[in-house]
Amino acid sequence: MTPVFFNLLLTFILSLLGALMFRSHLMSTLLCLEGMILSLFTMTSLITLNSHSMLSFIIPIIILVFAACEAAVGLALLVMVSDTYGTDYVQNLNLLQC
Repeated sequence: MTPVFFNLLLTFILSLLGALMFRSHLMSTLLCLEGMILSLFTMTSLITLNSHSMLSFIIPIIILVFAACEAAVGLALLVMVSDTYGTDYVQNLNLLQC
Protein backbone atom coordinates (compact mmCIF):
# COMPACT_ATOMS: atom_id res chain seq x y z
CA MET A 1 0.00 0.00 0.00
CA THR A 2 1.50 3.28 -1.07
CA PRO A 3 1.60 6.24 1.34
CA VAL A 4 -0.95 8.14 -0.75
CA PHE A 5 -3.54 5.38 -0.48
CA PHE A 6 -2.76 4.95 3.21
CA ASN A 7 -3.33 8.68 3.81
CA LEU A 8 -6.61 8.60 1.88
CA LEU A 9 -7.79 5.55 3.81
CA LEU A 10 -6.81 7.23 7.07
CA THR A 11 -8.72 10.36 6.02
CA PHE A 12 -11.81 8.29 5.30
CA ILE A 13 -11.58 6.48 8.64
CA LEU A 14 -11.05 9.72 10.58
CA SER A 15 -14.03 11.32 8.86
CA LEU A 16 -16.14 8.27 9.67
CA LEU A 17 -15.05 8.39 13.31
CA GLY A 18 -15.81 12.11 13.40
CA ALA A 19 -19.29 11.50 12.05
CA LEU A 20 -19.87 8.82 14.69
CA MET A 21 -18.44 10.79 17.61
CA PHE A 22 -19.71 14.31 16.88
CA ARG A 23 -23.20 13.50 15.71
CA SER A 24 -25.03 15.91 17.99
CA HIS A 25 -24.83 18.82 15.52
CA LEU A 26 -26.01 18.50 11.94
CA MET A 27 -23.33 20.84 10.56
CA SER A 28 -20.44 18.78 11.95
CA THR A 29 -22.03 15.59 10.63
CA LEU A 30 -22.37 17.13 7.17
CA LEU A 31 -18.73 18.25 7.21
CA CYS A 32 -17.59 14.73 8.15
CA LEU A 33 -19.71 13.28 5.34
CA GLU A 34 -18.11 15.70 2.88
CA GLY A 35 -14.67 14.60 4.08
CA MET A 36 -15.63 10.99 3.50
CA ILE A 37 -16.92 11.74 0.00
CA LEU A 38 -13.80 13.76 -0.86
CA SER A 39 -11.43 10.98 0.22
CA LEU A 40 -13.56 8.38 -1.59
CA PHE A 41 -13.56 10.49 -4.77
CA THR A 42 -9.79 10.98 -4.64
CA MET A 43 -9.18 7.30 -3.99
CA THR A 44 -11.40 6.15 -6.87
CA SER A 45 -9.82 8.73 -9.19
CA LEU A 46 -6.34 7.43 -8.42
CA ILE A 47 -7.42 3.81 -8.81
CA THR A 48 -9.09 4.66 -12.13
CA LEU A 49 -5.97 6.39 -13.42
CA ASN A 50 -3.80 3.44 -12.41
CA SER A 51 -6.07 0.80 -13.96
CA HIS A 52 -6.11 2.34 -17.48
CA SER A 53 -9.63 1.06 -18.07
CA MET A 54 -11.93 3.18 -20.19
CA LEU A 55 -15.05 1.72 -18.57
CA SER A 56 -14.13 2.87 -15.07
CA PHE A 57 -13.61 6.57 -15.91
CA ILE A 58 -17.28 7.32 -15.16
CA ILE A 59 -17.14 6.14 -11.51
CA PRO A 60 -15.54 9.33 -10.05
CA ILE A 61 -18.11 11.44 -11.90
CA ILE A 62 -20.94 9.37 -10.41
CA ILE A 63 -19.43 9.89 -6.95
CA LEU A 64 -19.36 13.66 -7.57
CA VAL A 65 -23.04 13.59 -8.59
CA PHE A 66 -23.98 11.77 -5.39
CA ALA A 67 -21.85 14.20 -3.37
CA ALA A 68 -23.67 17.17 -4.88
CA CYS A 69 -27.06 15.61 -4.15
CA GLU A 70 -26.00 14.81 -0.58
CA ALA A 71 -24.79 18.36 -0.03
CA ALA A 72 -27.99 19.88 -1.40
CA VAL A 73 -30.27 17.69 0.71
CA GLY A 74 -28.08 18.19 3.78
CA LEU A 75 -28.09 21.97 3.44
CA ALA A 76 -31.84 22.00 2.88
CA LEU A 77 -32.33 19.97 6.07
CA LEU A 78 -29.93 22.27 7.93
CA VAL A 79 -31.85 25.38 6.87
CA MET A 80 -35.20 23.81 7.70
CA VAL A 81 -34.11 22.62 11.15
CA SER A 82 -32.36 25.87 12.05
CA ASP A 83 -35.34 27.97 10.92
CA THR A 84 -37.81 25.81 12.82
CA TYR A 85 -35.93 25.23 16.08
CA GLY A 86 -33.12 27.80 16.09
CA THR A 87 -30.41 25.14 16.56
CA ASP A 88 -28.85 22.46 14.40
CA TYR A 89 -29.17 19.52 16.78
CA VAL A 90 -29.69 16.17 15.10
CA GLN A 91 -32.26 15.21 17.74
CA ASN A 92 -34.59 17.82 16.23
CA LEU A 93 -34.79 15.77 13.01
CA ASN A 94 -37.00 13.26 14.81
CA LEU A 95 -39.50 16.04 15.56
CA LEU A 96 -40.01 17.11 11.93
CA GLN A 97 -43.38 16.05 10.59
CA CYS A 98 -43.35 16.23 6.81
